[in-house]
Amino acid sequence: MADNTKSKSINSFLFTSESVTEGHPDKLCDQVSDAVLDACLKLDPYSKVACETSTKTGMVMIFGEITTKGDIDYQTTVRNAVQSIGYDNGDIGLDYKSCNVMVCIEKQSPDIDAGIRLTSSKDDDRLKLEERDPLDIGAGDQGHMFGYATDETEELMPLTMVLASNLCKALSNARRNKTIKWLRPDGKTQVTVEYKIEGPGRRVIPQRVHTVLISAQHDPDVSNTQIREDLLEKIIKPTIPAKYIEYDGSNKVILHLNPSGKFIIGGPHGDAGTTGRKIIVDSYGGWGAHGGGAYSGKDSTKVDRSAAYAARWVAKSVVANKLAHRCLVQVSYAIGIAQPLSIFVDTYDTALDGRTDGDILKIIENNFDLRPGAIIEALDLRRPIFQKTAAFGHFGRSDPDFTWEKPKVLKF
Repeated sequence: MADNTKSKSINSFLFTSESVTEGHPDKLCDQVSDAVLDACLKLDPYSKVACETSTKTGMVMIFGEITTKGDIDYQTTVRNAVQSIGYDNGDIGLDYKSCNVMVCIEKQSPDIDAGIRLTSSKDDDRLKLEERDPLDIGAGDQGHMFGYATDETEELMPLTMVLASNLCKALSNARRNKTIKWLRPDGKTQVTVEYKIEGPGRRVIPQRVHTVLISAQHDPDVSNTQIREDLLEKIIKPTIPAKYIEYDGSNKVILHLNPSGKFIIGGPHGDAGTTGRKIIVDSYGGWGAHGGGAYSGKDSTKVDRSAAYAARWVAKSVVANKLAHRCLVQVSYAIGIAQPLSIFVDTYDTALDGRTDGDILKIIENNFDLRPGAIIEALDLRRPIFQKTAAFGHFGRSDPDFTWEKPKVLKF
């Protein structure tokens, strides 16, 4: 696990996180995959979905394994998702009306389905379907998932990730409400923050924004001067709190605004896209750790999604209950087995009131049931809420449907 704060001899450091707009080709694919998931869950909450998406010039392809009782109109679902992002003209990268939509969907493997439904640690002790506990479904795959939280922001998220995501939201809002008329859907942001290490542990305190980078797709008839002026005045200044940024003085922020000079060709026309290639953008911007599994396009029997949400819920609850200033939680699973194989906690030496990481682990074990079925029930993850998770990050958002962002009051 990479941690830039481990060296006690360093009392300040720079850290960078990036985000991408909803029109980035990879993010387009994430949203299409989750739109398909939502379409399945609307008709059958117990749908089993593993949907991948790829896109290039004039084409969107969905492929994977889906078992559902619903009759899904995949063509309309895909086109509606592309339209909702803003791709309505081939000149800007893709046209939802005329693009070629390819559908390559098969049913979920019966071997995986059996593993999910009939759970036990011993092959000769598997429960009959009608005898099993509905919360005791097995994990849909093996893997290890991480959750992270920090008290450096109100969202209990890293400041670098909050600012990078908020800049992308601001770009989207300015495009949709025509505040900036030259904007097109594709774009990327990146924010570098100077931190200091405070106290005997490894608590990190943001000091100032060091560098802001924005690359925004634009119409061909706008000047670079206008682009930079609009990005500064209408995107950066309203988005980044003044206490973190200085435009004059000794700590003047470094700005790179469309540094390539021209960004007209974007979206799938400029770059191929595929589901799951922005997992750090989806999570914590490089802080903490990531197990490697993408979230989008997967129903919640897939622990890549549900356990990652649960790990964030746990970590956020630890910090919100003032057990630590920072917290990283890892859970691991085996396919077909309900109980996690392991739970790991690291508070980066910031645990409070004399507690150890071992003490906090016991509190977690006494307050959370991390079986996949129990996670799905506790967080209500059979609802069709996932398309909106697939842009601007899955964590640190105030949307009431994002139940994993509501800290649990812990008993300890």
